[in-house]
Amino acid sequence: MLKASLCAVTLALCPYAMADTGEVQQVQSDIQHWIDRLQDETDKAAPVDYGYGPGVSIPQAQALSEGNVSTLHIAAAQIPTGGSNAHLAGVFGAPISWPIIPIHVVLLPDGRVMSYGTNQMGQQGAQLIYDVWNSKLGTGAGSHDVLPNTTKSDIFCSSQSVMLSGQVLITGGDLTVNGFRNFARNNTNVFTPSSDTLSANTPMNYARWYGSLVSLSNGQLVVFGGYQNQITKLSPEPAPTPELYNPGTHAWVALHGATSLPAFGYSGNWYYPRAYEGPGGKLLVVGNDGLLYSVSTAGSGSISRYTVTVPAGESDLPTVPFAPGKLLSIRDNKTVVVIDYTNATPVVTRKASIDAVRFWANGTVMADGRVLVTGGSAVANQLTSVDYRAEIWDPSTGLWTAGASAAKPRLYHSNSLLLPDATVLTGGGGAPGPVNNLNAEIYYPSYLYDSAGHPAIRPTISAVSPRSLNPGGTLDLTVGSTDQIGRLTFVRTGSSTHSNNSDQRFIVLSFKQIGQNVTATLPTNPVTLVPGHYMLFSFDKSGVPSIAQLVTVE
Repeated sequence: MLKASLCAVTLALCPYAMADTGEVQQVQSDIQHWIDRLQDETDKAAPVDYGYGPGVSIPQAQALSEGNVSTLHIAAAQIPTGGSNAHLAGVFGAPISWPIIPIHVVLLPDGRVMSYGTNQMGQQGAQLIYDVWNSKLGTGAGSHDVLPNTTKSDIFCSSQSVMLSGQVLITGGDLTVNGFRNFARNNTNVFTPSSDTLSANTPMNYARWYGSLVSLSNGQLVVFGGYQNQITKLSPEPAPTPELYNPGTHAWVALHGATSLPAFGYSGNWYYPRAYEGPGGKLLVVGNDGLLYSVSTAGSGSISRYTVTVPAGESDLPTVPFAPGKLLSIRDNKTVVVIDYTNATPVVTRKASIDAVRFWANGTVMADGRVLVTGGSAVANQLTSVDYRAEIWDPSTGLWTAGASAAKPRLYHSNSLLLPDATVLTGGGGAPGPVNNLNAEIYYPSYLYDSAGHPAIRPTISAVSPRSLNPGGTLDLTVGSTDQIGRLTFVRTGSSTHSNNSDQRFIVLSFKQIGQNVTATLPTNPVTLVPGHYMLFSFDKSGVPSIAQLVTVE
């Protein structure tokens, strides 16, 4: 359905003026390239894997109610023993069942995980249910609350981000017209963690499917890209005009001064645009074609293109904000670059190539600032040269090392998310197949193990004050009686979908320790320390992290 609808765009060439025949040909070529690359969202039969293996016919409801799945579960706080290489590569836990395919995952300010994307059979659509997982209760049936979507708005392939209030803003999604799916909607919804409810919110000016939502340093949010519907033909077109959302007034403002088909239309740049706020206050947009843009949300918005470029990439390769004003971007042909946009002109530096072509891989900043890349395959969403082994990038060396290997293929609609216990949730994939993965695997990083492969003794944070503070503020911590702290890290809670997690941030805090009392100072620049919800980790002198305390920066 999606590819057939997009073909209409090739004929219509969108309702925007083209300069000449050459530009028309360029747009036709761009559109055809991305028609060929995009996943067809039409749901189709595929084997379902509840964690036992694809095609094993154990109905999930029965498996959960009878406790069949729980025998495989390891409580999230319980670290499994690893082999002799665990302190270098980490460990993947045994597969666990998940109530839905977690196409969208959000770490809530209370440490729970909200996910949505499909029904309980792994079929496309999120108009009926969503899930909230409490890792403190382990990974069995009792740790999940599968809840009804009372708005009936299909938020499949929408965008989401946690606001300062702790609520989750969800924009756009899937619209069914005359019995056909995969059209865009302008609905927005708000998930409230205190009641675990979803409610309708103010609609956007434009319908969007596959848009990106980015939190800003002033507490507002901006949505980029996605495609909209040409109502007269019901054929999708890029949505080239960003919109700014004010949580206080619930109002959307179209940023017409930042309208750009090159930035949010051509070369598939409308598909979950990679956009990040930098230390200068403006946003950097990284195009699949290698072009870089600077966007301001002031007034009616503005956009300009940098002369600096990066190698060409794809929408199914991750770009990860691993430090203030710095991105790790995996591009075509295993090429890897760091984009430093801390100054007026970005600086692009080549780094060591990643091990393999990993279409639909996910990138996650771990508690120590290293970047974990999981999943993917050499052919997008096909079981061809599947990448089961994790790869880990170290910003201090610029080099990659091999991690542990997962048991399940994580392809299109897979996900990953850093958790407060310093582990990484990986899961999902499917809708459409080749396997509908109603399962997840928890990755236990190397910093959780000693040299013998046993779980390391962890430092503790027994108290932190205040729980809410401003940039430049001071945090007071109480640590274990014998803990000697070597490092404090501050990691912003993530919100991930479609190989994109623009909410991640990683900051090292300066601190002083006197006995069990530790005093830490936050950066003063609100753009370096984007307001939001953060995990505070303490590391001992051996590099072992505590379980995080969650703190809000306003």
